[in-house]
Amino acid sequence: MTTDITYLGKIIRVDSGTVEVEVSNDIPSAAPIINGRLYKIGQIGTFVKMPIGNITIYGIVSSVSNTPSKGDETIVRYNFGSRFLYVQLVGEKIGDDDFEKGIGTYPTINDEVHLVIEKDLFDIYGNRDNGSIEIGKHSSSENLSVYVNIHKLVLRHCAILGSTGSGKSNTTVGILKAILTDYVGSRVILVDPHGEYGTAFPEAKVFKINDADNPLFIPFWLMNFDELAYFLVGAKPTDDQRIDYRMFRDLVTNFKKENFILEAGEVDVNLITADSPIPFSARKLWHEMNWWLNASFTTTKKDEQNKDNAVKENDGDAENLIGAKFTSHQTTFNDKSPHVSQHKEFITYEKKILARLKDGRYDFLFNPGGYNGVVGTQDLHQLLNDWIGSDKKLAILDLSGVPFEVLDITVGLITRFVYDSMFWGGHENYTGKQRPLLLAFEEAHTYLNKNDSSSYSKQAVEQVFKEGRKFGLGALVISQRPSEISETILAQVGTFVALRLTNSGDQSIVKSSAPDNLNSLIDLLPALRTGEAIVVGEAIKIPSRVRIKLHNPRPTSDDPKLVDAWKKVHPENPENYKSIVTRIRQQKS
Repeated sequence: MTTDITYLGKIIRVDSGTVEVEVSNDIPSAAPIINGRLYKIGQIGTFVKMPIGNITIYGIVSSVSNTPSKGDETIVRYNFGSRFLYVQLVGEKIGDDDFEKGIGTYPTINDEVHLVIEKDLFDIYGNRDNGSIEIGKHSSSENLSVYVNIHKLVLRHCAILGSTGSGKSNTTVGILKAILTDYVGSRVILVDPHGEYGTAFPEAKVFKINDADNPLFIPFWLMNFDELAYFLVGAKPTDDQRIDYRMFRDLVTNFKKENFILEAGEVDVNLITADSPIPFSARKLWHEMNWWLNASFTTTKKDEQNKDNAVKENDGDAENLIGAKFTSHQTTFNDKSPHVSQHKEFITYEKKILARLKDGRYDFLFNPGGYNGVVGTQDLHQLLNDWIGSDKKLAILDLSGVPFEVLDITVGLITRFVYDSMFWGGHENYTGKQRPLLLAFEEAHTYLNKNDSSSYSKQAVEQVFKEGRKFGLGALVISQRPSEISETILAQVGTFVALRLTNSGDQSIVKSSAPDNLNSLIDLLPALRTGEAIVVGEAIKIPSRVRIKLHNPRPTSDDPKLVDAWKKVHPENPENYKSIVTRIRQQKS
């Protein structure tokens, strides 16, 4: 009714997804007080409702003007001083039924438009059900909790996006804590490139390189052959016509077939390929290459069976990277000079592998603790149990000690290993579809870049986003630069939690990727307050502007206290920097 205190005005134009409203000049105040609460008329991003019989249609104010958008001079003069609201339609509520997205019945010209008050918001969002978590409070009402459907949030994938300082890390902590607190059987793996989240989750199991309690080991032999060849010798699949590449593949396959002891169970040797995750020694691989490069023989015939004909002084030491020693080819032997280097094809590969093995930054790959294939040591089932099967619902993989050069392959290995475990364990009662898993990727833009065509991590994560749902694997990407993330990944995101984004390119990516076509809300991104987010997508009943509460303890991603630090006197002492230089040289903290 036009006499209701919530009355705003009447509809003067209707499009397929929008309506235009002329605000009544009879409204006594531009900020009426209803039930003790102040409401401001025409606030961008606020809700309005259009009652039509037992149907209530809801919309969001996208713009405000003192002239109609398609008016002529006569209308402008006649309505001089009037206000006009441009409203995007978002959903409807029929009788006592729950609110639903989408419009089945459109309003018409002269239909009434009313303010949405707090009671209406409770009608829209409804009560919390068993399949939801609280994500924050509605920006229009500190009493109204906003819930998201946990099934759709996880298995339809989600993204948390926001510029530096917008509250992105705090939002991540809030969502993960809500999941872990409300669901006793939940499990989450968080890939943390900067080591920020361990402080925020003291109850989590944090794996970190060189950590005394939970060292992070990612055995290099988890790599498939393409990844291994790229990591060890810089070779690519397009090199498969080269003889050294093919010989390298054969050598790796033979080592996996001949030198493996599997605690998880025996495997048919005929099914083992260069891609099989079977342990072998990279040092012995190098030693074998070095042997063939330097060996002296009594024959020129290239035959592996002639290995016993080598003129050898000692075997060397593979573990200490000492090659075998042979009689010099200048020395006579039965009046014939021994022939040397029957496999010169290995000359480049051998040097590159040796350089990798001597680089201490890669110890977490080459010296993976008990995961070395020796009798009585650990196998991949124990690694899986540590990550996803322990009594800790959250496992944080702290990659802060991982060299940037191998961050891509490391994330790809983690992702593919977890995906494979969910795929092959799909129907077990303790994993797969019977116990879904959320895999979260912090700083996603650094290794999921859309312009990197050779990224192994991007390929693995894209597979999770495209197919993970079927096997109980959901994904969350967290980034400050959505415009740099793979378009394939963003296209599969069902729910966006977008905090303040000041870059126009990042805003346009969210606008084009978000499943709800509500540009009026997306346009608010550069003006959001710290800790405030626009939540759109499948997991939320209606796109909303949400305040995320501050969580403690916090991640270590907060800004340094610059003013306090710069007010202190720091005496000069060159000795201070010795330890820093040592860490730079060793690449270890």
